[in-house]
Amino acid sequence: MDFKHYSVLLEETVEQLHVKPDGIYADGTLGGGGHAFAVCSRLDGGHFYGIDQDDAAIAAAGERLAPFGDRVTLLRNNYCNMKAALAEKGVTAVDGIVLDLGVSSYQLDTGERGFSYRFDAPLDMRMDRRQALTARDIVNGYSEGELYRIIRDYGEERFAANIAGHIVRARQDKPVETTFELNEIIKGAIPAKMRRNGHPSKQTFQAIRIECNKELEVLRQSLDELIGLLAPEGRICVITFHSLEDRIVKTCFKRNEDPCTCPPGFPVCVCGKKSRGRVITKKPILPSTEEIEQNSRSKSAKLRVFERGQED
Repeated sequence: MDFKHYSVLLEETVEQLHVKPDGIYADGTLGGGGHAFAVCSRLDGGHFYGIDQDDAAIAAAGERLAPFGDRVTLLRNNYCNMKAALAEKGVTAVDGIVLDLGVSSYQLDTGERGFSYRFDAPLDMRMDRRQALTARDIVNGYSEGELYRIIRDYGEERFAANIAGHIVRARQDKPVETTFELNEIIKGAIPAKMRRNGHPSKQTFQAIRIECNKELEVLRQSLDELIGLLAPEGRICVITFHSLEDRIVKTCFKRNEDPCTCPPGFPVCVCGKKSRGRVITKKPILPSTEEIEQNSRSKSAKLRVFERGQED
């Protein structure tokens, strides 16, 4: 199917980037190229670097951004490697970075990718199909304790212990191979009266996907380096879709704005840690009512923005 992805908070993100026509910009989660197209449309003499680990995204964005010619460079990579990847191109600083951390509509709606509980497909969930670890490996290879931990922590699922136990018992008879097989196991682990609010598999599938792609680890390990990649007054815009991601972004931005570790009672700072910039969004920017009506998947989106200072 065609790579389709509704670019959430599109206008708000591009507005916050303060795009300079001759600037250098990077999108670490290129997807279908929606945010990228809007940024490239504002460039005149500048350059855009689009990064994504999904081969389908790179192919689709390449077609969408073709009108901009050599103003665009696409790289198949994980955004955690952005600094090194851009350094290979001779780029040591950028004027703006976009991270849209949502799973693309293409990934969710392409059944064979195994991201969605709505389609019967092999358990996969890899954003980068070059990686070895799949959702099937997690479901069939992790211990009951490990499954409980990721379903509880990454899915925030109240029945995590019961679901983990049901998975382990089910796989003793045969490996769990497909999304629908996993659906039935999860359904059996949740009391019937608690299955009325949304699909019972939603939170568990989210947890397994996050673990499969190491999404929170990558985000946590990357943000400080990405802020360091910004030129003075450059901005990083991060769109999150659940509280776990948002908490990491909020905490990181706050720490980079005020890194001082001195006790509150100290009259002057003696730790020597200096601010790297300022948080632009004291409260996250949320989708409008109109956007939520057009795309229900945008409902949980939050945009946070950080601006690099003149000097560290």
